[in-house]
Amino acid sequence: MIKIGDKVKFLDDVGGGIVKGFIGKNMANVENEDGFEIPYPVSMLINVDDPLLTRESSKKEEIVQPEVVETVSKRDSGGMILEGRDSPDFYFCFVPYDPQKPLERDIELFFINDSNYNLLVRYAHLKERSFQTLFYGKIVSNSKILLESIGQNDLADLPEYIFQVIYFRDDETDWRQPFSQKIRISPVKFYKESSYQFYDFLGQKALVLRVTENILQGEPYKLPDEDFKKVLKDKEIRQEKKVFQVKKVPEIIEIDLHINELIDNTAGLSNKDILDIQINKVEQEMRSAIPSASKRIVFIHGVGQGILKQEISKLLKKKFPKYSFHDASFKEYGYGATMVILKKK
Repeated sequence: MIKIGDKVKFLDDVGGGIVKGFIGKNMANVENEDGFEIPYPVSMLINVDDPLLTRESSKKEEIVQPEVVETVSKRDSGGMILEGRDSPDFYFCFVPYDPQKPLERDIELFFINDSNYNLLVRYAHLKERSFQTLFYGKIVSNSKILLESIGQNDLADLPEYIFQVIYFRDDETDWRQPFSQKIRISPVKFYKESSYQFYDFLGQKALVLRVTENILQGEPYKLPDEDFKKVLKDKEIRQEKKVFQVKKVPEIIEIDLHINELIDNTAGLSNKDILDIQINKVEQEMRSAIPSASKRIVFIHGVGQGILKQEISKLLKKKFPKYSFHDASFKEYGYGATMVILKKK
């Protein structure tokens, strides 16, 4: 157990310091020798004053490291350089503690650097227009780092996940643009069996999202002096074009809440589990629809015993009190739908 005041070392990097506090249950603030506080995953810290914990942590790290079968060319600033890993492949992984029953225990969130690049990464939550940084630091080539853990109770209120990344090789001469990636994930995905696939670099099933989507369009970015003005001009032209690209948004959004429309397999789910999935879907779709140009959203819940309809009503009154709602058109939906008024006509 690591506590405030402990002297620690980083398990996956050089350095260490004194634990000054905690961010949640999985991140600690470590003050290094220069006096700076660095957020770091608790699972990647070794208590240097506790020999037993040091041995156990080292042993645990040896167990989780996959056997490297690729040909190793050399080391680059602490990371492995492997043949065939020259493209910037970075992944955001949701790894269940128990792959057979992913929602019964915590889900660990990893960043995988499956490339020969070294990275400087900032990982943050974006919620209600506010950023909370959970990790920033270096991630060496061909390695992974634990970012945080979440439980089933967290799924109803997931943030947007933000990554800011600089990637580089110590032996290269090109300058590469830093990039940012914003990731939103529907809570429904965690209930779908098909969301979890087996990945060699994890050695188990996980829900994996690619962080490096759309950054490989062309060669490494360079700014020769003679081309600087041209780059700025091209950027201005692209921004002007975007002004005229208006995306059509439907006036009425229809959301079918029947459970078979939301998840692939309901085996093992209780009635409460199913209701939670449906209510999470309602909240997610409301938050998505409010800033859009849509004027109405209809939740199709069916007649049944009226429990889902009652829970939808409770949610709307509690979390979205400024929006009125009523039974949707009987002609179009029968008795089984609720319409929410997002904007007046």
